[in-house]
Amino acid sequence: MGSGSKMRGPNRWTAQVGSFSLRFIWHFIHFIISACFFVLGLAGAVDSYLISSGLLKKYNDLNLGKLQYLAIVLDSDEARQTSHVIKLLQWLSDVGVKHVCLYDEEGVLKKSKDAILEKLSHIRLFKETDEMLPLDKKNMTLELASPSDGKEAMEKAANLLFTKHLELRNTTEDQGDNIFTEAHMTEALRAVGCSGPEPDLLLVYGPARCHLGFPPWRLQYTEIVHMGPLKSMKRGSLMKAIYRFTLVRQNYGK
Repeated sequence: MGSGSKMRGPNRWTAQVGSFSLRFIWHFIHFIISACFFVLGLAGAVDSYLISSGLLKKYNDLNLGKLQYLAIVLDSDEARQTSHVIKLLQWLSDVGVKHVCLYDEEGVLKKSKDAILEKLSHIRLFKETDEMLPLDKKNMTLELASPSDGKEAMEKAANLLFTKHLELRNTTEDQGDNIFTEAHMTEALRAVGCSGPEPDLLLVYGPARCHLGFPPWRLQYTEIVHMGPLKSMKRGSLMKAIYRFTLVRQNYGK
């Protein structure tokens, strides 16, 4: 009995030391990671303040020639924050962005259309028949999109392609393979008036780091940037994202 007690004593002490060491290491790593996130957040906040206050001169005059059309994807919970959406649109208008598309998964933004237009009287809704013409300094066009638009567009385009296929089959003797390419679909979408402008830049607000179902045929050459939660949005971060986009060199394939 005495020998067994002597053996269990050191083992219990070793186990306690090991457990304490593991807890200490876990808390230390957690502290380091939390400190890094805090420093990064603080640096981002300071950077955003300096940009929005105009102290960093290179952000004052953004070259918006490359940014003809801007898309913003919002998580549905973020889209319900109408006051933040209105503030974001006002910032974009102040910066000089002229054509904006707002998208969310559940069509929440479409339901908020009247509230948005009431607060921002200088905004008019974008229509497919509109041309991307220059607007005066204060005006902006706004497109409100949701997944239902994409489904309807695909149905119309598919019906058009199927109709053309039947017509071709009835008028020609050659019954070779009929292959539909991406170019055919793009042409069909344009023919039914559902192609929509291709955004140059797409900003994503919310937890997801993806385009949340934004029509993929409109994203062939689009630059996508995740901006974080809408409630934490900062004017400086928005200007910085646009500025960085204006510096991007895009190589278009044949």
